[in-house]
Amino acid sequence: MTNAEAAIPTRIWIRPDDYHVPLAGTAGDGRRFFLTRELFAVTPGRLRTFVALFLWAADGTFDEIKVEESSPEPGRPPGNSRADDVNGVGEKWLSTLGTLTLEPIEVEPFSFISDGVEFGFIPQEYDDMVSVNLMLGDVIAYYEPWDGFEYDT
Repeated sequence: MTNAEAAIPTRIWIRPDDYHVPLAGTAGDGRRFFLTRELFAVTPGRLRTFVALFLWAADGTFDEIKVEESSPEPGRPPGNSRADDVNGVGEKWLSTLGTLTLEPIEVEPFSFISDGVEFGFIPQEYDDMVSVNLMLGDVIAYYEPWDGFEYDT
C-alpha cells in the first residue's frame, strides 16, 4: 500500500459556500444532501451537462443520486460549464426533502454509474497526493485535512 492509498479518507466534509457549493446540508428527513448543476463531460462533438442531487443517510453513508441531463447554460465555455436547469428539476428534488438546513456535512466518498457515466465523490491519486473529486467533470477536488475548507476548482 502506498502512502497515498493509506491517506484515502473514509469521510470528507462538504461546506456550503457562495462559490461551488451553494446547496449542501441536512434535509428534513435527516439525510445529507448536495445539489449541483456543474457536472459536465466534453465528448467529441458534444458537451453534456447534468443536474445532480447527491444524498447520504443521516450517518453519512451513501444513499442515492438523482441525475438529469440538461442542455448547457448558454454562453459558458466547456471547461466552465453548468447545466441550464430550465425545468427546475433541482428545485423540485429539493422540495421533496422537507425543511433544508444549509450546513457542513460529513459524508463518505462514493462512485455511482448512471447510464454508463460515473458520478460521485471519488478518491484519486496523482503524484502521491490524494484528492476526492466531485465527478463528472473538473469541478471540485477536496484535499487533506478533509475539512471542506480545502478544495480546488
